[in-house]
Amino acid sequence: MSTKSPRTDPRVLRTRQLIRDAFIDLLQEIELEKITVNRIAERATINRVTFYLHYRDIPDMLERIADDMIKEIHAILEDVRDQSHVDLDWSTLLRMLEHIAENSKFYKVLLASKRISVFTDRLMNLMVDVITIRFEKRDASSSDSAVSVPKDIAIWYGSSAFIGTIVCWLRNDMPYTPLFLAKQLSLLFRLHQNTTSS
Repeated sequence: MSTKSPRTDPRVLRTRQLIRDAFIDLLQEIELEKITVNRIAERATINRVTFYLHYRDIPDMLERIADDMIKEIHAILEDVRDQSHVDLDWSTLLRMLEHIAENSKFYKVLLASKRISVFTDRLMNLMVDVITIRFEKRDASSSDSAVSVPKDIAIWYGSSAFIGTIVCWLRNDMPYTPLFLAKQLSLLFRLHQNTTSS
């Protein structure tokens, strides 16, 4: 039996993208609390029934869009992990920043301007996981794993700093290319790693 999930019908994907785009457009104009299913459906040029074929309500839509965001980032992480000949930290940073830049309208609205908690929280949890794995690998490969800063504090700091940098980058209309920013973050992460190890 195949472990692959069945392919989603392209029409379903297209309709969900229309709904997502309509929601993002509306969120740029009005507060989340004022957005209704009617407004989303009208903007997406679909009817209400079509919306309800995909989502129970707006909170369900937010959860599912957040799930999709994390799946997209996970796919990037897995793709980079499969290329074991490259520097994982560098490649991961660059690919994530390129993905965020390609979807900047989405990330600007949901992370940088509106700060909708479901998206910020999911991304924070993902970054905590990524940085935790990085710390554990470093500790396992290091002959001297003495850390002057408790690991949990270092992980909180690393994940918050990364997301804060992304938010500022988006709010400032991405003044640096993903490549340049990835280089700078890579330098900062190495500096941070050196200061947390004694």
